[in-house]
Amino acid sequence: MKIKTLIIDDEELARTLIKKFLEDQNDIEIIGEAADGFEGLKLIQNLQPDLLFLDIQMPKLTGLEMLELLPKPPVTIFSTAYDQYAIEAFEKNAVDYLLKPYSKDRLLKALDKAKEKWQRNESPKIPEIPLKDAGSRRVVIKNGTKIEMIPYQDIHYIETYGDYVWIHTESGKYLKQRTMKEFENVLGADFLRVHRSYLVNTSCIQKLELYEKSSYLLVLKSGGKLAVSKTGYKLLKDHLGW
Repeated sequence: MKIKTLIIDDEELARTLIKKFLEDQNDIEIIGEAADGFEGLKLIQNLQPDLLFLDIQMPKLTGLEMLELLPKPPVTIFSTAYDQYAIEAFEKNAVDYLLKPYSKDRLLKALDKAKEKWQRNESPKIPEIPLKDAGSRRVVIKNGTKIEMIPYQDIHYIETYGDYVWIHTESGKYLKQRTMKEFENVLGADFLRVHRSYLVNTSCIQKLELYEKSSYLLVLKSGGKLAVSKTGYKLLKDHLGW
C-alpha cells in the first residue's frame, strides 16, 4: 500500500525539492501540493492524505494554525526556520522537523520516522509552542465551515472551560483548545486576570460595581458582567488606578 502524501509550502522551489528527493521512494504517492494553509486545508479534507510535508511560516494561515483546525491530523513532517527554542519543543513532542535548508539524507531520516508512525496509525501531537511564537497576534478558529481569524485586540474577554477556553468578541464567542495560562502569558498588560475564570481586555472595561459586601462585578462596555476575585480587584486598582 502506498503512502498518500501532500506537500504544503509557500515556496515553489521547496515543493520541487521535496518531490525530487522523494522520486525514488516507491511506497510514496504524491497526491497533491498547496502553496498556503487555506488551500492545504481543503486538500487534506478532500484527499485524506496519510502524510504531510508541511511548512510552518506561510502567509494567510501558518502550518501550526492549519493543523489546529484538523480533528485528526495526518502524520506530519514539519519544515521550519524557527530558532533553537522552538526546535526543542518539536523534539519534546515527538514530531519530526526539517530545518531549512536540509539535505536529501536528512529528509529521508525524517521520512523513516514518519513511516513508522503511519504503520502504527499514530497521529502527530501538535507542538505546544507558546502563542507568542506560533505566528502573528491572532487566534484562528474553525466556525462551522468558516475559518475565523480574531486579532487579539478584538477579544473582549477569555473564559475558562475545562481544557478549552471561550473567546468572547463583539461578533460572538468561540471555543478554542488552548489554556488560559497561555493567553495570559502572551497578552500581557493589555489583559487582566480578574478572576480564575476570566481574562479581560482592559480597553473593554466600563466600570466596577459593588455586588455585595467586599464583592464586585466588572461591567464591560458590551454590557456583560464578570465576577471579580480579591486578587483581581487588587489588579484592577493597581493597573487602572481605581
